[in-house]
Amino acid sequence: MKKSLNITWLGEQRYVGVNPSGQQLLIDNSPTKVGVSPMDALLGALATCTAVDIVDIMAKKRTPLSTYRIEVEGERAETHPKRYTHITVRHIASGAGVTAEALGKAAHLSHEKYCSVAASLNAEIHVEAVLEDAAVSS
Repeated sequence: MKKSLNITWLGEQRYVGVNPSGQQLLIDNSPTKVGVSPMDALLGALATCTAVDIVDIMAKKRTPLSTYRIEVEGERAETHPKRYTHITVRHIASGAGVTAEALGKAAHLSHEKYCSVAASLNAEIHVEAVLEDAAVSS
């Protein structure tokens, strides 16, 4: 299954990504940010990917969450490419019958089995850079 996102430069260090369905994502690394940085977007992708799993798992176990939030924090290397070296994902949830043990099992299942973003961060991914002349591809 392929996924795609077309990224267009808006000026400064601001970009908009549009998927085939037309949904947009604003990525902003300019001095006057109006969107999130690429690295913040990566943290957000990890957090929301696991959140989708956990909400679903808890509902299937008949212990739906009434409140839920994730605090995600990443530590970056000091030298380029300044990748994340450690990411902490804190799950804070409540609901009737929700226990720390059940939430922990759901989080483990998400992080180890279901969350495609977590699996991608743990995998070696082949990234291919292809260059095209804008005048030719327009």
